[in-house]
Amino acid sequence: MHPALVFREELGARERLLQKFRRTRARTEALIAPLTAEDMQVQTIADVSPTKWHLAHVTWFFETFVLAEMFTEYKLYDERFGYLFNSYYVSVGERWSRPHRGLLSRPLLSDILAYRDYVTAEIVLKAENCPDEIWSKIAPLIELGIHHEQQHQELICTDIKHVLSQSPAPFAPFGKDGAGLAGPVDPAPLRFCGFEGGLVETGTDGGGFLYDNEFPCHKTWLYDFELAERPVTNGEWRAFMDDGGYAAASLWLSDGWDFIDQNRVRAPLHWREIDGEWFEYTLHGLIPVRDDLPVCHVSGYEASAYAEWAGARLPLEVELELAAGRSSASSNFLFAGPVRHPLAADPEAGLQQLAGGVWEWTSSSYSPYPGFYPPGGSVGEYNGKFMSGQLVLRGGSCFTPAGHWRETYRNFFPPAARWQMSGVRLARKHRAG
Repeated sequence: MHPALVFREELGARERLLQKFRRTRARTEALIAPLTAEDMQVQTIADVSPTKWHLAHVTWFFETFVLAEMFTEYKLYDERFGYLFNSYYVSVGERWSRPHRGLLSRPLLSDILAYRDYVTAEIVLKAENCPDEIWSKIAPLIELGIHHEQQHQELICTDIKHVLSQSPAPFAPFGKDGAGLAGPVDPAPLRFCGFEGGLVETGTDGGGFLYDNEFPCHKTWLYDFELAERPVTNGEWRAFMDDGGYAAASLWLSDGWDFIDQNRVRAPLHWREIDGEWFEYTLHGLIPVRDDLPVCHVSGYEASAYAEWAGARLPLEVELELAAGRSSASSNFLFAGPVRHPLAADPEAGLQQLAGGVWEWTSSSYSPYPGFYPPGGSVGEYNGKFMSGQLVLRGGSCFTPAGHWRETYRNFFPPAARWQMSGVRLARKHRAG
């Protein structure tokens, strides 16, 4: 079995894992509490899935890979659900078209919630009563399913934000007019922190739950570099816009220029200009763009162009991993508090916000580490099949569930992706003195 899927005793005995399972399932349901059935039906773009579909898909994952796979006597809740709620597991069977998930008015939301209750109860019942031999096989799959659901908790936030943002007067599920967000601060000028290069270790060989794409630990050569102490702010991004950044072809990668031209991109996603003033839609409401908050919902193309304009570059993923190990932990994660938006940096804190806030684009292509191999079986399709045409993002965001992120965590998206909570941290060559 692949080491990423080996269940380790330090994660706890059965009841501890089942408590984590119950808590994860309950948190998903608490997350959607402010939404209506109508909210959860809509799909705005192909990248966005309806909330209703997310609720069913994570349940299908547990049903397919734990219950149906390991217990021959298990009775499927509905045989049609495998076709409707499989995402990309080709080896499992045919799938409903991803761009058309919003067309599925049936099953009803009430049916999907009943499906969740059924599968949750079956997992607990069978896990509590199965012999040790079966438990040793299903425990790593339950753990994987928990982390998979946490990933979809994050996707529920980004997807519903895109859905709700389409309204002229968008609904704010976590408070109107910026309610819950701390007041503005005066951001400090951008400073850089120096790091010594050399032969460094990155990746991991184990310890707690890990995805297969974090394996194995290996050595990478780094030159001395400097990293910005905080992410780029809205105010700094406005300076880029005011200086004609979106109109200067010399700043852009060829594909990026084509992308912004064809899609008429002139500002971060969720920004809108009203009577000459910029506003930003957040899950706390439509608010005037605040210069102190980290810019978010920008593509990898935009991040690269901004770095070029600023006389810097995007960091390598190993640089961010190295820096994350030397920075204090952030508390701005999903479920850690009431805020559902990146926070302003502390002007006095130095190197910060390397975890929580915004996912940070890197210039590193999403590719396998030396010695990587996917696990066998259908779960082997989880990560490895996407190692082409995508960039790595690091750091987690305010939509990443608390306890889900770690220093070696590798997120990945195509460089055109904007609907995710993605931002920018600058890097540059080390400057002596």
